[in-house]
Amino acid sequence: MTDPTQQPTPVTVVKEPTREQILLTHLMYGMHLFSAAAGLSASVFVVTAFLSGWPSIIAVILNYIKRGDVAGTYLESHFRWQMRTFWVAVVWVVICVLLAMTLIFIVVAWPVAVLVGLWVLYRLIRGWLALIDRKPLPLG
Repeated sequence: MTDPTQQPTPVTVVKEPTREQILLTHLMYGMHLFSAAAGLSASVFVVTAFLSGWPSIIAVILNYIKRGDVAGTYLESHFRWQMRTFWVAVVWVVICVLLAMTLIFIVVAWPVAVLVGLWVLYRLIRGWLALIDRKPLPLG
């Protein structure tokens, strides 16, 4: 018997993304990683290549334009993950630039920038692997 005072548990309806939306998300991860990898092959940091590379900037713009299309799918978490990775990296680059402007803290800015670059690579790889497995990502 059921308790008549008990409210039914709301069910979240989750849509299945289209093939095109999945391919677009793969493309955006590829664009972000292409930009970040440019920092590994050149004399710039991973994080600055990630933030200033046109593929990454285009990918973030696409994130914002297309995020409404993926609402309610597991891809929504991937879009949020990519946007958050980009903007957190921006904040850390600003902090590193401010630190580097003072000659005393330039020795701190360089390792922080390297760590942020590694964090960006980790987030992009972790996100892309989750996408391959068709899994959502956490809020962080």
